[in-house]
Amino acid sequence: MSFADIDVWVFDLDNTLYPASCRLFDQIDRRMGAYIANLLDCDPVEARRVQKSYFRQYGTTMRGLMTEHGVEPSAFLSFVHDIDYGPVAAAPNLDRALDRLPGRKIIFTNASNAHADRVLARLGIAHHFEGAFDIHAAGYRPKPDPSAYDDMLSNHRVNPATAAMVEDIPANLAPAHDRGMTTVWVRSDTDYANIGDPSADYVHHVTDDLATWLDCVAESLQ
Repeated sequence: MSFADIDVWVFDLDNTLYPASCRLFDQIDRRMGAYIANLLDCDPVEARRVQKSYFRQYGTTMRGLMTEHGVEPSAFLSFVHDIDYGPVAAAPNLDRALDRLPGRKIIFTNASNAHADRVLARLGIAHHFEGAFDIHAAGYRPKPDPSAYDDMLSNHRVNPATAAMVEDIPANLAPAHDRGMTTVWVRSDTDYANIGDPSADYVHHVTDDLATWLDCVAESLQ
């Protein structure tokens, strides 16, 4: 599909709109480990094993904790997002690229809207997005659960045939591809992104620098 046909851009949040190198998600990762260690009264090594096992089995650690231990999601999210957002720097290049890029723009995240608001404020790009579809809106069914994509598309009136999805986790692009969306992988070497096959046919485009890539797309549409 030509980029000229795309009228909606759907962006993941963490390690996508800000660089993974700022290590913000490392803070969340540690908070999840501390939560599990306290919940299960276990040592950090066992807590990490549980954390990563649930992440891979259920899509998010939180979903695993809800399913296996009846954890209340709002309390969990409040705890793990009680972090220092200082490492997220303003992103003027991304701001300019989004400004030049035609079409509606939506956040689709496995985190909460409160977390998304704080990240977008730090980046200085909140004004570009008409809304966000967060884990609460998804009924706590995280990406890559196909039903979350269906609800996001329906709630935000998105035609997948004329939409693009930008993500740092390859596996999360598969349901988008299956629904007819153009997909963009923001390459990352973090453990969090090491799910799925980046060489699979559900990955249409790859970039190491989202702002520059979007700017090139916008330039091609002039």
